[in-house]
Amino acid sequence: MRKPIVVLALFALAVTSCGGTGGDTTTGSTNAGSTTTGAEATTTTAATETTAGEAEASIRWRTRPDNTEEADVYQEISDSLDEELANITLAYEPGASQGADYQASLLTELSSGTAPDVFWIPGTDVANFVDLGVILDLRSLADATGHSDEDFYPGPMSHLTTDPATGQPGDVLWGLPRDVSAFALYLNNDLIAEAGADDPREMAAAGSWNWDTFNEVVSAVAALGPDIEGFASDAWWGPYGYWMNAAGGGFFNADRTACGLDTDESVAGLSFARDLFQSGNTVAWGGPAEDTYRAGNVAMFMNGRWATPGARTVDFDWDVVKLPDGPGGPSNWLFWGAYVVNAETEHPEEAWALVQALTTSETQAQISGLGANIPSRVSQEALDAFLTFSPPANNQAFLDGLAENPATEGPLWAGSWPDYATGMDAAVGGVITGDRTIEDFQANICSELVGAFD
Repeated sequence: MRKPIVVLALFALAVTSCGGTGGDTTTGSTNAGSTTTGAEATTTTAATETTAGEAEASIRWRTRPDNTEEADVYQEISDSLDEELANITLAYEPGASQGADYQASLLTELSSGTAPDVFWIPGTDVANFVDLGVILDLRSLADATGHSDEDFYPGPMSHLTTDPATGQPGDVLWGLPRDVSAFALYLNNDLIAEAGADDPREMAAAGSWNWDTFNEVVSAVAALGPDIEGFASDAWWGPYGYWMNAAGGGFFNADRTACGLDTDESVAGLSFARDLFQSGNTVAWGGPAEDTYRAGNVAMFMNGRWATPGARTVDFDWDVVKLPDGPGGPSNWLFWGAYVVNAETEHPEEAWALVQALTTSETQAQISGLGANIPSRVSQEALDAFLTFSPPANNQAFLDGLAENPATEGPLWAGSWPDYATGMDAAVGGVITGDRTIEDFQANICSELVGAFD
């Protein structure tokens, strides 16, 4: 372990830097001021009778697992908490949709009264759910149970305590952060060794891990055969946002009030990603990135800590390494998401008790030990413990990602993240696949997305 105190200090600094220039990702908001009213929802829970005659609340809760192994982690947590929480029966429901479809499905269920009582949403989407009035303001419940906002990292908490009427922190609480995460490259060490390429971990330690040396490893491994690829990533804003951020650009302007996708730096990062995916050395953009990696046919797979449970099932030698430094220096994402409560739950006190139980130090340590995430509580002890949760051997790569200039995921309180992300995904995907020129993108993308801002 190296310099853990410094890592924690840098990590705490990073999580407070929401709204910097590097591509913070955000959620839309349209009807500021809504708080606890649900969208035409009716009831979501039921009360059953215990053998002693006491009413027992049935609480449904949901996350969006990346794979079956991660879903199993949360089922194990649910089973454990079901035994611990008095007069509460838990039913865990892994979300069946990925990406933005998960949030869209939740909103549909919320409008029809069939959504779970407690659910996880990405940090980008907090504002949208608040403005639609479908999640509960938990402040009064929190104050009555001795909760302290300061127990969690300030970056996520600044968003979870934002008053939509002012866009500034206020006397509200929209949820608690489940975890934080960053990207790393999941390595197939066997393929890299077979290709005779330099070890990315050694290059990272030596300070020579950059886009040029990354490309050298990609090319060397891809030359092993037509079914072997040097690199893979999923097709969403996180991966392509990294290339833009690491080139010195990002999604927004400095105060996150307008598009920043047309800057020279953002375009340089996107150009690199386009050339990478059109080189013939990668899994195609939108292709089966994780499945191909886990099958043993990809040297480097970009993903977050949430992919670790699945990686632990592979039968090749694997580890992780930090993302390569770009022209703008080291970069990554600080991802986070929150547990929130359905505004129409019949059991708000019990739902809040579950949110608290899901975010205790003990539960977070258990989930981190199973590989799914990094604790969101302010604790050097938790970070030290995280380094021991192996495999992978190089857990420090994730903490380096959180300490080295990450762009912080976060909602946009004065615009619509869903609208912005939908247009951005389509335009960026067009460039990467060769259906749109980079020149046309730079000339027109921001005018195409201007309607996403209030």
